[in-house]
Amino acid sequence: MTATIAPSLALDNEQLARDYDRVSATRQFQSGKRLVKDLAIRQGERVIDIGCGTGLLAEHIADLVGPSGSVLGVDPLPLRIELASAKAKSRTNLAFEVGDAYKLDRLPAGSFDVMVLNAVFHWLPEKAGPLKSFARILRPGGRIGISTGFRGYLTRMHKVMADAMAEPPFNRYPRPRESITYRVDDREMRDLLESTGFRPLLIEVRPSEHVHSSPEAALRFSEASSFGNIFSHLPAGLKPLAREAVVNKLHAISTPQGIVQEGRRLVAVGERV
Repeated sequence: MTATIAPSLALDNEQLARDYDRVSATRQFQSGKRLVKDLAIRQGERVIDIGCGTGLLAEHIADLVGPSGSVLGVDPLPLRIELASAKAKSRTNLAFEVGDAYKLDRLPAGSFDVMVLNAVFHWLPEKAGPLKSFARILRPGGRIGISTGFRGYLTRMHKVMADAMAEPPFNRYPRPRESITYRVDDREMRDLLESTGFRPLLIEVRPSEHVHSSPEAALRFSEASSFGNIFSHLPAGLKPLAREAVVNKLHAISTPQGIVQEGRRLVAVGERV
């Protein structure tokens, strides 16, 4: 049962949502723009951005598709959709709604040309079901683009955080599973795409690097991008102590530039068959 435990969507709050809107501009948004370039999105296309967060990438895509195209951003976190919707007020080709990647039945078959999942796929515990749903709402020949965490690679920063949680008193409350995300490798990605109605066009593991200005900033990014799930396994009274312990350990790997987070991203582009 633990292998199918999804991250909680109930831990997000206004501060986390606003933090994410700010900090994602220097990381998720940048990787998302590269994914959009890989997808070669054109004017007039209908695009859906699954897990759109606060809408930065969807707004960029709306510029690319122009007034003859359209962009729909979907995210399960209402506070982030609220921030995203403010970006769409003056735009006729951009809209946002609260929605779940597992519940897209309301969308007509073949209603989109392109689907984007940027920094989202690793949050889905079960992936074949959503991918089949994604194939249904894409027209034949439509494209899907996925940029996600790569299974089998743990950044130094995340190792430090895991070490902190392995010490007392936090070790008395282990996570239900080692990671809060559900990552795949390149071979698994290919198999998933081919078995759910897609022809892989690109599957590539790319190095990534991000520098957090301080240990505190690194932790804020982790909490905001996980919508509050980093310490969700701990009792409420231990969470402030956990934050302090993680920050203290992050200071040990801090450089004059800050906390350097070197990672690996798995990028895939597929065509709906």
